[in-house]
Amino acid sequence: MSSDHSSPTDDAHDGPSDDTHNAFITDASVEGDGEGPLAGKTVAIKDNISTDGVRTTCGSAMLADYVPPYNATVVDRVLEAGGTLNGKTNMDEFGMGGTTETSAFGPVENPVDTDHVPGGSSGGSAAAVAAGEADLALGTDTGGSVRNPAAFCGVVGIKPTYGLVSRYGIVAYANSLEQVGPLATTVEDAALLLDVISGPDDRDATTNDGGADSDYAAAAHGDVDGLTVGIITDLIEGADDDVVETFEASLDELEAQGAEITEVSLDSLEHAVQAYYVIAMSEASSNLARFDGVRYGPEGDHEGNWNDAFAAVREEGFGPEVKRRILLGTYALSAGYHDKYYKKAQDARAWVKQDFDEAFEDVDVLASPTMPVTPPTLGESLDDPLQLYLMDANTVPVNLANLPAISVPAGEVDGLPVGLQLIGPKFGEETIIRAASAAEQ
Repeated sequence: MSSDHSSPTDDAHDGPSDDTHNAFITDASVEGDGEGPLAGKTVAIKDNISTDGVRTTCGSAMLADYVPPYNATVVDRVLEAGGTLNGKTNMDEFGMGGTTETSAFGPVENPVDTDHVPGGSSGGSAAAVAAGEADLALGTDTGGSVRNPAAFCGVVGIKPTYGLVSRYGIVAYANSLEQVGPLATTVEDAALLLDVISGPDDRDATTNDGGADSDYAAAAHGDVDGLTVGIITDLIEGADDDVVETFEASLDELEAQGAEITEVSLDSLEHAVQAYYVIAMSEASSNLARFDGVRYGPEGDHEGNWNDAFAAVREEGFGPEVKRRILLGTYALSAGYHDKYYKKAQDARAWVKQDFDEAFEDVDVLASPTMPVTPPTLGESLDDPLQLYLMDANTVPVNLANLPAISVPAGEVDGLPVGLQLIGPKFGEETIIRAASAAEQ
């Protein structure tokens, strides 16, 4: 095993020498165990997933020198399946962002067009796969952070049902929302990686055997005859016209292969983005309290006032977007505002879940564009956080409802990729993989 350890700079990283898109933060080579379904394949790991002896920075100066003493469960499963870990991928700091521009290690370029962002927060993982720098990759999806970069980089990304994949060893952003998910160039390869990483884990009480006896790779057979696909009209209205046209063309292809296309409306989605950010930021405020210069983070000066030392460490270690989300989350949880914001957000979350459950009584799969826009140019989004948050409108409802979803390439607009998002009922991964493989063909 080899790895490099150094502090971040704005324009340097310690990834592979051929990493032309800044997709990697740390170069590493960890060989898998013998022959298995991933034998001969390289797997890039997002840098908020713990790797024994290989630093795990979360894209933050706060953890620039942190080296975990253990592997996340998903990493152990990749190695046991014969995969070779070939590096830790760049990401938005602590997963907070949708363009991989908030990383302390510099932004990632989109391999499709280097003037554009790769999406985020798992942008490094998607870029590594799209550029051929890794056969497969793992990301984490809190509000679209696997599907967003998959769509923007023209690859496949799966967000599993909450509880299907262990979160043990993941540096938490928002515990009730995030899941580890695979990225690959084909639906079958993404499904194969999902087969490897899914399943119960004694070290994570949120996991269960909901996917028992599933064979996700075998589900990528492309037969959608008789499948009912519901277009979520609420997620079409705010999308760019060219994106909608490309999305509709991909559905025409599914219809030509025997799928039935219908329209569905979910009234609750009007409030999904607001509810998501209140919940996610509140959980982030709690999770990131441990980065205080004592438990984690650069060692502070604790000779004087504790509050001053605590503030100094966080001022130095966190970037602007992380600070913004901690402040907003702390405010939402504070006395006098908990019921006004956090409780209402949880009520909205329950409404979103109910709407999805009712929709799946009539359809097998729900569909929307993965992202309502094509990849923005680098630097375009950083000055307008609100627009960045609204870009997640099509992906965050899935996380609120703890459902599975996949993004598969649907086509291009002006040379930039557009993704088709297919959403399934709880533990309906085989169904969405089946539909996505047909769309891929």
